Amino acid sequence: MKIVALIARLLLGLIFVVFGLNAFFHFIPMPPPQGAAGAFMGALFGSGYLYAIKLFEIVGGVVLLSGRYIPLGLTLVGPVVVNILFYDLFLDRSGLPLGIVLGLLSVTLLLHYRQAFAGLVRA
Repeated sequence: MKIVALIARLLLGLIFVVFGLNAFFHFIPMPPPQGAAGAFMGALFGSGYLYAIKLFEIVGGVVLLSGRYIPLGLTLVGPVVVNILFYDLFLDRSGLPLGIVLGLLSVTLLLHYRQAFAGLVRA
């Protein structure tokens, strides 16, 4: 299980660092979304809110890649993963495979580090 957690941590961290940096440096061309997804992304981009989200992605990804404070990294990227899944489910299903991969990697790490989060689910 340690090797699976290591692979999941490195993949998740790498995905968030690369796609987070892409928002600032545009090294991966991304077609603009259409319809409701385009309106949603336009609002995030136009307000500057997207840059705050991308900073959380980058910082969380770097923390995951560093191998230290992994529960903190999961806490930073967890809400982003949920929002990616909701965006893919409700607005633009073309990104759903990546969203599912992110969700599975996150759940794998969450299960591996469940002791760090045990206090959150204790009555």
